[in-house]
Amino acid sequence: MSFKDLGVNPALVKALVAAGIEKPFPIQKATLPDAIAGKDILGRGQTGSGKTLAFGLALMTRLAGKTAESMRPLGLVLSPTRELAMQISDVIAPLSRSVNLNSQVVAGGLSYSKQIQALKRGVPIVVATPGRLIDLINKKHIKLDDIQITILDEADQMADMGFLPDVKKILDQTKAGGQRMLFSATLDRDVDTLVKKYLKNPVTHSLANEKSTAGNMTHHVLVMEQASKDVITASIAARKGKSIFFVRTKHGADKLAKRMNESGVAVGALHGGKTQAQRSKVLEGFKMGKTNALVATDVAARGIHVDDVSLVVHVDAPENHKDYLHRAGRTARAGASGTVVTLATHKQVKGVRGLAARAGVKLLETTVKPMDQGLVKITGAVEPSGVPIVVADSGKSERSGRSGGYRDSRTRGGGKKKKSRPRPNERRKRPR
Repeated sequence: MSFKDLGVNPALVKALVAAGIEKPFPIQKATLPDAIAGKDILGRGQTGSGKTLAFGLALMTRLAGKTAESMRPLGLVLSPTRELAMQISDVIAPLSRSVNLNSQVVAGGLSYSKQIQALKRGVPIVVATPGRLIDLINKKHIKLDDIQITILDEADQMADMGFLPDVKKILDQTKAGGQRMLFSATLDRDVDTLVKKYLKNPVTHSLANEKSTAGNMTHHVLVMEQASKDVITASIAARKGKSIFFVRTKHGADKLAKRMNESGVAVGALHGGKTQAQRSKVLEGFKMGKTNALVATDVAARGIHVDDVSLVVHVDAPENHKDYLHRAGRTARAGASGTVVTLATHKQVKGVRGLAARAGVKLLETTVKPMDQGLVKITGAVEPSGVPIVVADSGKSERSGRSGGYRDSRTRGGGKKKKSRPRPNERRKRPR
């Protein structure tokens, strides 16, 4: 079955073919006919299953050729994080031009004035995070009366992040009788309230949720001595192929990235304390292969959409089984295979077993030491070079506005900085 058979606008089909996309994924086959027909959709599916194109193609087909009045968009996609919003836009924006549409990302950390200017010009499709959208609504820079189609992507994460009150305010302001599509990996109590209140007779499509990826994903717990953890983590990061290392805190992410860089492995850190420019640069470097390892907090667990991640490592075990699944969902995407590893000491392994049981995954348990056969076989670990990677102006706070680059200390500027000498007649201030 082709995209044309599913009812996708011919101009969009042509644009897809030009981009090398000819065969629809299962979630696209399942949802597109109903979505294009204007029915409310409840989609349950693994991240990476192709749902962005599933709802995006339906949205663009239904709005094709329509124009929006100033500050009154026609289609709205809500996303929990700005990274995910930007990646959704990256998929939609190039295709939308083929049907005379354009889109705008509305999210914190991006230029406020540019977003307002675009909305004033009139933009049919808005991809937004709830917080920034509410802010623009309150300041009367956008009105949702003309919204014909509303899409909630990663609805369960929006609930987990406390966005439900904002989401409800937004939905209450959209056009009565408009089409609504909700996509979520899980349908717990909070998400279910949205479904019951805002979706009318939704057509449900449940496809390969994150628990059912066992055929493509293997799960391991590597048991080790605490003293060996840093060495083992660095050797895993030095492997061939893309890896994501998850930690619990921003400080922990920066600390681990620094240790890896010092061991000779170029990595980037991604967390909520970085500016948007820093986060974009780190993520772009990871996507383009400038760095093969990424250290991230849970804020990035569903905001990272990179198809060729072959290994996910829980350096710090997640707090609950849902976080485990969201992290694990960064690998084995779009039908590919992947490996998920949790690092644990002998005291921690019991807790990891319980976590995996609640997540519905089968763990393979292996006791490892630095660079032993089991570690190498499971993760592809290799000895790091030991030559430190210098990270310039890495910046740790949202205020710094500076982003860092990676360079080997063997290149220029790798030595220690000279201490500055006081100028003649300059009086030293005594510490108070």
